[in-house]
Amino acid sequence: MLEPRPRHLPQETWLALEAAHHERVERYAKPYLARRSAGEKHPVEDFLFTYYTQKPGQLLRWHPGDGVVLSGPKAAERAGWKYYRALDDGALAAAGLTAGTVAVTFDRGQFVADRTEAVRFAGIILAGTVARPAQFGCFGLHEWAMVYRQDKFELRHEYLKLRLGSEGTDAVVEDNRIRCSHFDAFRFYTPDAILLNELTPTRDKQRTMEQPGCLHANMDLYKWAYKLAPALPSELVMDCFELSWRIRAMDMQASPYDLEEWGYPAIRIETPQGKAEYVEYQRAFAAEAQALRARVLEKVEPLLELLGPAQSHKGNP
Repeated sequence: MLEPRPRHLPQETWLALEAAHHERVERYAKPYLARRSAGEKHPVEDFLFTYYTQKPGQLLRWHPGDGVVLSGPKAAERAGWKYYRALDDGALAAAGLTAGTVAVTFDRGQFVADRTEAVRFAGIILAGTVARPAQFGCFGLHEWAMVYRQDKFELRHEYLKLRLGSEGTDAVVEDNRIRCSHFDAFRFYTPDAILLNELTPTRDKQRTMEQPGCLHANMDLYKWAYKLAPALPSELVMDCFELSWRIRAMDMQASPYDLEEWGYPAIRIETPQGKAEYVEYQRAFAAEAQALRARVLEKVEPLLELLGPAQSHKGNP
């Protein structure tokens, strides 16, 4: 099968896209960096820069993604970037460019050779999650389980007040079913809360337990997207980032913490009305995440195909 002709972006075009990306990232990164410099914290808006390994400077770097050729004198600077390669005359001709043109593109072969396990695992997680039915019965209780009986264990989570106090928070946990399916939330439970969870997520089970109703699985779309950079276009990575940003805000609104003074009114999941509000948000986020997940998978597919037919996740995993 012949490779499709790569999309060509002349320097004026791609520099404008790069500038737009910088502006988009700085809206989130600049306030975080200012707080960090001042020794201040924000319980909602710092999270994506502290929990995830992608740093602001890395996020700021714009990539066009796989199958795109950047031309012009400025493109030469990228020839030394990791997973970029300069085009020789044969590749230039295939891209419809004249011999001697300065141009670079994403080095798919080298990326897949170096990142085989990351590509394979991302494909498994994304394809499995997109194929499963969403579950909407958790009501955000994972955040409550992280502070359950925290005084007993002399734990101090965050730097925030509990909206219902310790006893009220513990009562909410005890009065509700806890059904968290996401290991990276479950692993932060207090010891007594672990015993209350009806499911037993583990790292090994992650590939079979992730489901699209889970807020944290949907936040992690950002993680899989940036781990696959520069194969993915930065615009798609930022779409995942901004979804994760909004999910984090809602997740913390439904948490046991009092965030009113930070401008985040509570979603009172201890009440029927609060549970209904939570599920309404959860369903909307799940639908949005599934569409994004499909877009990421579409970009991952050519990488998986280099690993062989068994790695392709077109259709059911």
